[in-house]
Amino acid sequence: MSSSAPQLVVHDDAVRANTAVFTARTGGRVMAVLKADGFGHGAIAESVVAAGATSIGVTTIDEALAIRAHVSDVPVLCWLNPVDADFDAALHSGVDVAVSGPELLSAVSRAAARTGRRARVHLHADVGMARDGAAPTTWQALCTAARELEAAGIIRVVGVMGHMSCADRPGDPQNVREQLLFANAVRTARRRGLSGFVTHLAATAATVTGVGDGYDVHRIGAGLFGIDPSGTSTDLEPTLSLTAPVVGTRSVDAGTGIGYGLDHVADRRTNLALLPLGFGDGLPRAASERAEVLVRGRRRPLVGRFSMDMVVVDTGDDRLALGETVTLFGRGHDGGPTVRDWAGWSDTIEHEIVTRIGSRVARVHRTTTTPEAVVA
Repeated sequence: MSSSAPQLVVHDDAVRANTAVFTARTGGRVMAVLKADGFGHGAIAESVVAAGATSIGVTTIDEALAIRAHVSDVPVLCWLNPVDADFDAALHSGVDVAVSGPELLSAVSRAAARTGRRARVHLHADVGMARDGAAPTTWQALCTAARELEAAGIIRVVGVMGHMSCADRPGDPQNVREQLLFANAVRTARRRGLSGFVTHLAATAATVTGVGDGYDVHRIGAGLFGIDPSGTSTDLEPTLSLTAPVVGTRSVDAGTGIGYGLDHVADRRTNLALLPLGFGDGLPRAASERAEVLVRGRRRPLVGRFSMDMVVVDTGDDRLALGETVTLFGRGHDGGPTVRDWAGWSDTIEHEIVTRIGSRVARVHRTTTTPEAVVA
């Protein structure tokens, strides 16, 4: 098999299968989180909705508007916007916005007044991470202000949300503390006269481990793409394969140094193959001298420091052909490296590996029932 350029193959059938797993597990209460270009997977909104997701979550208004171009019949929520974001555009497109403080609430309210469109708002409570979300000391005032605006017909509070810090460790006592804080935030919202909203606290890890059960919506992002932050799920499928063509080959003698700094020195006569992607395309430089690739059904090491645009494979006795395809990571069914392997080699998480693959690498969508590729 050969390819003319590096490709990131998105296995849409696996994305749909993972979505279906969470749809069944949550009783059909999945908000598919497609932030950061769908965790690097490109346009998959239609696939996850077809597989049972009933709403979509992203970070910014721009991301939400891009989703709206493909999906118009499910709610879309964005939850990380600056105070001067284009809330007018969000309201015109029917996008829900999360609010974590009085300044954001005022900005959204002004946009509602300008556009004549009632804003759909999710109030965001910080339950322990000290990042996004209203602190407990300001939550009551935020709920009171939101109720006044709701009574005036300017906004409608359709959700109350939070996020757990340690859900990947189900036995951590912090989980109980955050559940209690969230329950208190929901009670406060109701006591301030808000009602009819959905609650959502659990992301992928909290859903897999069960510590986020009992709420109306589950925000599933990494899990759609076969990533389980808790490392406990056995029914999720990896969804990406990264391949590259060989663009150069050579035979070298023992003692030949390879790459910047000549850190790697061949210990025998061997063959090398050059691949046209590097840390400029998202390969973590920290994986230098640790990572492996799949060549002709066998794992082979990447040798030398990763360059911005290229890496070198030691292919041993095999002299590869120009254009021959090498798999850097895949679904693991063939014994080749996976995203999890790359995360381990790089001392990071799988999320970072899949989201950092750069725009020079073409996204190609495939399904088992439709073998033809669709380039994103």
